[in-house]
Amino acid sequence: MENKQQLTEEIAVLEAQLTGDMFADMDIKDQIHNLKMKLEGVRPMDSYIECVGCGS
Repeated sequence: MENKQQLTEEIAVLEAQLTGDMFADMDIKDQIHNLKMKLEGVRPMDSYIECVGCGS
């Protein structure tokens, strides 16, 4: 399992790749969202599988 420092570094690398174009950034933002969910240990309410219920 990845530690918080690794996740934070991965998020920073991905955020540096954002262009400001919503369509071009969609995949990167999805990856950032998934990493932040891991980092914070959260998942959608009433969901036993991470990120299925949130629409991302």
